[in-house]
Amino acid sequence: MLFYKSFFKSMERVDWLSSNEGTIVGRGFIIRNVKKEDLPKVIYINEVTLPENYPEYFYEYHLDNWGRAFFLAEVDGRAVGYIMNRIETVMGLSRSFFQKKGHVVSIAVLEGYRRRGIGEALMRAGMKSMKDVYGAKSVYLEVRVSNDPAIKLYEKLGFKKVRVIEGYYSDGENAYVMEREL
Repeated sequence: MLFYKSFFKSMERVDWLSSNEGTIVGRGFIIRNVKKEDLPKVIYINEVTLPENYPEYFYEYHLDNWGRAFFLAEVDGRAVGYIMNRIETVMGLSRSFFQKKGHVVSIAVLEGYRRRGIGEALMRAGMKSMKDVYGAKSVYLEVRVSNDPAIKLYEKLGFKKVRVIEGYYSDGENAYVMEREL
């Protein structure tokens, strides 16, 4: 029985990663690609959870260019979280070599839905898409130095702190840049 529970739990974690339909079923939630009509929900989640807000065209730009790496989390049909990613081309070791790098632009989960694995599922879906769909070799993000729960999640997912950006946020708080290979 213990083996079965352990096996099922591990399968549940990878099951959603292998979904080809664009909808990932988790434990009490689903993760799916954002559609244009979802943008007001995404903007609402951003505005009530994060001090960094963006104009609507910013979301539209990311949806138009990297829509297969832009995900929405739903619980019982209610939008409760999102992750917005993009792909950047950076110079490699030589001037003639360019590499695709994923960038987690924004991720948020409504407060009442945190600590349920939704943020982790969003991150995993985003990383898988950035690698498999867009060919990214690595991914990075910025996170407030005071955001311990997010930092712990990113470290759990294999991210490492690579540097500090002083005064990165509009309120003057510093950010860690965290990165990992895909």
